[in-house]
Amino acid sequence: MNSRFKALSGCAVVAAALAAAGCAPSGASYSKDVQPILAKNCSECHAPGKEGFVASGLDTTSYESLMRGGKFGPLIKPGDALSSTLNVLVEGRAHASIRMPHGRAKLPDKDIETLKTWVNEGAKNN
Repeated sequence: MNSRFKALSGCAVVAAALAAAGCAPSGASYSKDVQPILAKNCSECHAPGKEGFVASGLDTTSYESLMRGGKFGPLIKPGDALSSTLNVLVEGRAHASIRMPHGRAKLPDKDIETLKTWVNEGAKNN
């Protein structure tokens, strides 16, 4: 019975480690992870001279301009994806008419999670 208990305990430890690994922050990088998402899905409209930039003042083509925000204030609150406008918009927590990207399919869940992780980790220029 003692060896059976040890085996079950060992399985529980492995299961807990696997679960923790799946929930651990991914260490999202602006240059490797976030910038490609923005370039593919946002910068087509939110770049100087483009329709989204004219309407919002938001330029997603560089870290500095992204962090500066737009006409309506900052887009990102480092460390707080729950209240960051970027996350609210791409997650669809805003009114449907202002969900981003406009007129296109919602971002893949993986990309949404990457943006959330990056903001929650401090929205660093890394």
